[in-house]
Amino acid sequence: MGVRKNAGLLTAAEATTLRQAFGRVLGLDDERGYQYQAGIHGLPLPTSCQHHHPLFLPWHRAYVYLFERALQDQVASVALPWWDWTSAAAHREGMPAPYTVRTADGTPNPLLDAPITVLTAAQRRQLAANGLITSGTRPRTFRDPEVPDELPRAATINSILQAPTFDDFTTRLENVHDAVHVWVGGSMSAVPVAAYDPIFWAHHCMIDRLWYLWQLRHPGAGPPAALLRQALAPFPMTVADTLDIGRLGYSYAVQVVS
Repeated sequence: MGVRKNAGLLTAAEATTLRQAFGRVLGLDDERGYQYQAGIHGLPLPTSCQHHHPLFLPWHRAYVYLFERALQDQVASVALPWWDWTSAAAHREGMPAPYTVRTADGTPNPLLDAPITVLTAAQRRQLAANGLITSGTRPRTFRDPEVPDELPRAATINSILQAPTFDDFTTRLENVHDAVHVWVGGSMSAVPVAAYDPIFWAHHCMIDRLWYLWQLRHPGAGPPAALLRQALAPFPMTVADTLDIGRLGYSYAVQVVS
């Protein structure tokens, strides 16, 4: 059972393990590698992600889960952490330290940014002109974060967790999700390249964790029955397959410090 932890509370050893796993998938150029995995969300086409749709939460749960499995193929003990953007630390400092330091263990930090090698020349020029990636023939992700205290607040999330129906919960949570993408800025602010930024995965672990907490508060509530057998392309999973994280083999650590 993999345990996902608060990114801001990782031990030095846990942060090192996470960097090692990201570094290894960044070094692969096949379907196990970072370019393929991140590209599922946007570019290169076709764009597969689901937004502003009842499949938003199940699709992204499958996506993050399978990316985590790809990391674990390289470093078996790794688990993706979540970025608690409601915490006091986040409202002071913004993103968790493992994702912001330029070097770690004497080498460039693979959680700070990532290359994007799968774009056409025209795509590189357009995205760079729009301020979404760095310029040149070897573009990378970058961020342009806003003021930390503008991140979502715990009171907002507590209200959303009281939503009585899955549709209401999904709609309200996705609005917060969108706001955090915009807050990070740069590559994270645009669907085509958002998943190339390593902070994407910590952000979506937080979204997935909040869905899990909502599930605990609302036993038996979930997506409409008509959706349960719907496939979550391009993944070999249906909506029903995503409903129980215990069956998927991971859990969330209890939040002790905010």
